[in-house]
Amino acid sequence: MTPRLPTALVAATALALALPATAAAQPTTPRIHDVQGSTRLSPLAGQVVAGVPGVVTAVRAFGSARGFWFADPEPDADAATSEGLFVFTGATTPDVAVGDAVQVGGTVAEFRPTASGETPETTPNQSITQLTGATWTVTAQGRPLPPAEVLAPGTVPATYATAGTDEDAPLDPAASALDFYESREGMVLRVQDARVVGRTDEFDGLWVTTEPDRNPTARGGTLYASYDDPNGGRLKVESLVPRAEQPFPVADVGDRLAGTTEGPLDYTRFGGYVLQATTLGEHVPGGLTRETAAPAAPGQLSVGTYNVENLFAGDDPAEFARLATGVVTNMAAPDVIALEEIQDNSGPADDGIVAADATLRRFVEAIVAAGGPRYDFRLVDPEDQADGGQPGGNIRVAFLFDPARVAFVDRPGATPTTAVRAVPAAGGAALSISPGRVAPTDPAWDASRKPLAGEFSVAGHTVFVIANHFASKGGDQPLHSRTQPPLRSSEEQRGRQAAVLRGFVDELLAVDPRAEVVVLGDLNDYAFSPSVQTLTAGGALRALIDTLPPEERYGYVFDGNSQALDHVLVSPAVTDPGYDVVHINAEFADQASDHDPQVVRFVPGAGAR
Repeated sequence: MTPRLPTALVAATALALALPATAAAQPTTPRIHDVQGSTRLSPLAGQVVAGVPGVVTAVRAFGSARGFWFADPEPDADAATSEGLFVFTGATTPDVAVGDAVQVGGTVAEFRPTASGETPETTPNQSITQLTGATWTVTAQGRPLPPAEVLAPGTVPATYATAGTDEDAPLDPAASALDFYESREGMVLRVQDARVVGRTDEFDGLWVTTEPDRNPTARGGTLYASYDDPNGGRLKVESLVPRAEQPFPVADVGDRLAGTTEGPLDYTRFGGYVLQATTLGEHVPGGLTRETAAPAAPGQLSVGTYNVENLFAGDDPAEFARLATGVVTNMAAPDVIALEEIQDNSGPADDGIVAADATLRRFVEAIVAAGGPRYDFRLVDPEDQADGGQPGGNIRVAFLFDPARVAFVDRPGATPTTAVRAVPAAGGAALSISPGRVAPTDPAWDASRKPLAGEFSVAGHTVFVIANHFASKGGDQPLHSRTQPPLRSSEEQRGRQAAVLRGFVDELLAVDPRAEVVVLGDLNDYAFSPSVQTLTAGGALRALIDTLPPEERYGYVFDGNSQALDHVLVSPAVTDPGYDVVHINAEFADQASDHDPQVVRFVPGAGAR
């Protein structure tokens, strides 16, 4: 995961990014809706305004992006023009209070949050209209606030966005969720009895849904089931309430914020539109519990996958213990486990070390301490800094296996750049090297983890397991991008990776059409994505996530969307598999990893002959 700053700190550069004021003999005296305009960009951007009237609705009194929101109690009749506006005061707490009637002057600016390496011109993020260099006069106190707009089911359009990149296009708040939210920028919105669909994060933010009946999961989340339906009812919630007065709730998916949650609508690059709560509903736990997979039945082989999130030998023992409990208790100690994000022994230290044996030994000992089997492990160390991930960490995939239950077929010759091949063997197929990396020098794997193939023997039957961690989605534009549909630039590399991996699977099945093959791991892509469709085309592999009821097809939660990034796929010879996504992490504020593990159970040889 990439560390990030909270929304308030990101906005700190707003003043520096303000458009220059145009020369004018006298400042204009518009109302808020004139400043906001009916498009994404203010028609007055760069101009100096004076005497803009309104009532203070909220104050941000912390961080380096302080300021206040104010709203016009006399709105116009245009649904596309917002009646709320933010006044940016930098590191200075403004001397105003909620209910103050004010007249504000300043420069109209469009602030566009940027990530590292971006500029306001290149970032995909939307902009926020605000006043900078502001001065104001308080003309009265204790004035009633304009009523909050209630986001009831059906309020936010089902269509998330209309296609295009023109920020000067007129907003149509009845046509799309993004236009709706933009037309309410800075205004006070209210949600009632909101269900949490994205757990509380490390920066005191969570996600609720204003459309509880839209794509619900079985455990209270909101399912992301296609590119065409990003669930516009999702809304991020942060808080302006002092923590001493009301600590931010530590919430899991399925919890509720009972009663009223309301505040001005802001925007952050970390999720898009966010309600900055001045009133925060009461946290009501939903009783979500961590799942436990069924153990393997007699004669079954169990194979699991778990992204352990940058685990390295120097991590806190408690981290190892929590992950080990997940393996032993929740995953029911699978016979074979494909691990993703195993770092080298020195972790993020960029010291040339690539070996991860100490990391894996510590994990094995933690599993034993948790009551599990003493696993053995196999891996191929990568070249230094060649596989992406956290700089210096040299993450890779690796196998754990229970030698009391399954034998690893070792075939020598592996190096970081040696490609494994499928070769004929007595009665079927074998690997030329085991473990071995799949096409490691193919450009598809540049700066990305290489798949690891292993040959296992179970009760006289051969099973091939291929562990994967495809390229990150980090380069994709967010769902709330100003470009619609958002560009998914990383998808192209994963598509090439899927084609290379599929080629190796086809090679195995060409040697032995009855080969039992399990392809699993963090593919960083959805079941409906082109990369997963490449793997399953023609029936060479079957994605087991598709065998679950739709409301259970997820194992990762991002920006309030429950989605599937990890997968288990099997060849036709793997029959009657029992399959679980074991929900122990993604929906919980307290988590050992941001991914849920998965387990498949089947009888080796049952469908291979």
